[in-house]
Amino acid sequence: MNKSPIQTHYSPGEITELNKAAEEAASAALSAIAKIPPGEQTFENTFIAFDRIMTDYSDSVRPLVLMGSVYPDEKIAAEGMSCEESLSVFNTCVFTRRDLYEVLKKQTPKNPGESRLHDVTIRKFEKNGLKLSEDGLLKVREMKKRLAGLETSFSANLNNDNTTLEFTSDELSGVPPSSVVTFKKTPEGTYIVTMKYPDYLAVMTYSKNSETRRKMYVAYNSRQAETNTPLLEKALFLRQEIAKELGYPTWADCQIEGRMAESTEIVMEFLLSLKEPLREKYAAEMAELLLIKKSYDPKAEGVELWDVAYLSDLLKKQKYSYDEEEVREYFPLDTVLSGLFTLYETLFGVKFEEIRDAPCWHSDVRLIGLKNPAGDITGYLYLDLFPRAGKYSHFCASEAINGRIKDGKYTVPVMAIIGNFHKPEEKRPALLTIDEIETLFHETGHAMHYLLTTAPYGTLSGYNVEWDFVETPSQTLEEWVCDSDVLKSISGHYTDSSTKIPPDLLGRIIAARNVGTGNLYSRLLLNSLEDMRFHTGALPMDVNEIYSRICEEIFGRRPPAGISQPASFGHLMGGYDAGYYGYLWAKVYALNIVDEFKKKGMTNRTLGLKFRDEILSKGNMEEGMVLLKNFLGYNPGTGSLYKHLGIKKGIAIK
Repeated sequence: MNKSPIQTHYSPGEITELNKAAEEAASAALSAIAKIPPGEQTFENTFIAFDRIMTDYSDSVRPLVLMGSVYPDEKIAAEGMSCEESLSVFNTCVFTRRDLYEVLKKQTPKNPGESRLHDVTIRKFEKNGLKLSEDGLLKVREMKKRLAGLETSFSANLNNDNTTLEFTSDELSGVPPSSVVTFKKTPEGTYIVTMKYPDYLAVMTYSKNSETRRKMYVAYNSRQAETNTPLLEKALFLRQEIAKELGYPTWADCQIEGRMAESTEIVMEFLLSLKEPLREKYAAEMAELLLIKKSYDPKAEGVELWDVAYLSDLLKKQKYSYDEEEVREYFPLDTVLSGLFTLYETLFGVKFEEIRDAPCWHSDVRLIGLKNPAGDITGYLYLDLFPRAGKYSHFCASEAINGRIKDGKYTVPVMAIIGNFHKPEEKRPALLTIDEIETLFHETGHAMHYLLTTAPYGTLSGYNVEWDFVETPSQTLEEWVCDSDVLKSISGHYTDSSTKIPPDLLGRIIAARNVGTGNLYSRLLLNSLEDMRFHTGALPMDVNEIYSRICEEIFGRRPPAGISQPASFGHLMGGYDAGYYGYLWAKVYALNIVDEFKKKGMTNRTLGLKFRDEILSKGNMEEGMVLLKNFLGYNPGTGSLYKHLGIKKGIAIK
């Protein structure tokens, strides 16, 4: 049996013990740095040692944290979730240690790489309160510890959410049989529908019954309302108190300092510049959908929020003869993955090979080895792509082992993609929609950023970059799905993989790609404004009321009564607080990069290698804007985004 690059099976209590041992080892090693006499201190035995110790700790604990999102045993998964809180608390304790700060800040870097490590690390200490008095520092430390507990509980509640609704077959009319057969059936003959992504999307896209869709919409957007709403509101209060203690007007000001956007004012100017153009685009889309709705409901006066996915599917069928179920038949998961890996091999000069018989935490999980031209494994990628009880319920890329130089060699990074695609059916394999393919490209974009790193320092490697740059590689590579040649190359009918998607159907897919763009980007804007207003507004605040007001601002209507969307907005408590704007911000950069590929070819290896060498491999060794200029040869502007959206040009961003 092949050996797994990380431990994947645990006995009760083992994760807790391993976590404790990792903390103790790191604490002892860090204390040794703090005790080095001034005359014996060097950059190597202080700063480089600090990076090594923190990365060793991360490499020990991150695989344990991963288990909290994926492990099938509920009690062991809970230990993993607990490790996520301990990781946050431990990092807070480290970066509020004055003895370490005093030693590190005195050191003089000898080259640009060491200067970058120095500046990023010292800024992190100072943003944790090291410029404060001892009393202020202790207050920040204690508040951040409490905040970590709130964030972990919020995420655990969503992972363990088991909200379901019960529907009759009539109420599910229109939902494809391939989805209905996956729903649990009661003795009375009704169906139990979960809030997992495949269930939710199937009902929202295909159910002919408006009331069924409304019930799903309300339930999905109210998951964990009673438990998570107070956790979020407490977190907002703590974040604001921490920001004030650190000398910032708001939590957003604290978070955004040191990022590419530079300030809250610049972020808000960027977001608000999109509001009117997107409102016009959204209104035009809704008018088109309303015409379709009136064709079967002449008295209809408007398009409800739970109508959009259903009507958009009807629009694709009527305007483009586009049937998602027909399209899915040409995109079995295994065929798409094979095509995706072949594409990345062409672009980045690497090889992918499945490592069979390696132990994994669940039978659904696959392990992929990333190899260099010499055949050496330079990265590992776990794929955990189907929903199950207790598992993280959305899509994400999760790190496990960092790439960095250690003991004269470059370590092999390890990460996982966690997804929730349609499971294989009795007679058909897992089949993907175009949106799901785009999601797969997005998450593997994060994976390439993490696994192709060559940064020497673990704390600066992979996607440990400015938070409003982190989505650039992922949002770049997701655009390959819009290329007809790429789509054809990753297609193959599930009954015969050599049967590529027909040109006519391929053309209809490309033609229909812009359906709903205004709605998609309006939702991104909605969530970005929601996040920013939560983290800049006066407290206490009613988060549900704030959300409802922004819905009215963006969509022209409030959500239905009873909606508690903030309680299920995982990004707010999963590291994207005052950072969700980064999706739109980084999309600007991504589309500038994509424009270069469109000029020279989406499979141009020379440009692919340049993208790998100038951006993907660099980690945080230089500022994101420097990396972009090195690749593009010019400053990126918003023109590509506005062209992509088909709206009038707005302001520039830096």
